[in-house]
Amino acid sequence: MTKTVLRIDASARTEGSVTRQLADAVIDRIAPTQVVARDLTQTVPQIDGTWLAANMTPADSRTAEQRATLALSDTLIEEVRAADTIVIATPIYNFGVPSSLKAWVDMIARAGVTFKYTDTGPVGLLEGKRVIFTIASGGTEVDGPIDFATPWLRHVMGFVGITDVQVVRSDRLMVDAEASKARADEDLAKLAA
Repeated sequence: MTKTVLRIDASARTEGSVTRQLADAVIDRIAPTQVVARDLTQTVPQIDGTWLAANMTPADSRTAEQRATLALSDTLIEEVRAADTIVIATPIYNFGVPSSLKAWVDMIARAGVTFKYTDTGPVGLLEGKRVIFTIASGGTEVDGPIDFATPWLRHVMGFVGITDVQVVRSDRLMVDAEASKARADEDLAKLAA
């Protein structure tokens, strides 16, 4: 049973967003006891040189300014750690994810914090969670040859240790809206509480 869900909304649309509607349906279906919402339209900044320098400085050597620079990243990581399930609601924009979602990923994918490097390669440190992507597109088929969003999201989540991945899709809405809704309904029916 899912206790805590972290909901990440990446669509620039707050009204009429299919991904937000799908996320609502997912959360209703899995019935968590708590939902923590992070709306990326409220801006997660892009990382910059100051952020990179702070992140590369060993934690016990960081200045107060560097700790402040990483404070949002630390908060976002704690939200992920506290969640049993993460619901990431994203459209496919121009074959990829919105820049706001990429900025969120940049903030949570931190060496030594959410993954580590070993002699045999990187190891994710956020195991024991599941992620459900709710993905919508106008013309791109989810997991089709021009979808660079879904495989990238799977890879990133696996990189930080989250390998239990499910997808609820409403793709190709502008091509065949009825078929798109039917695919979403099928995916929702497969979700376990």
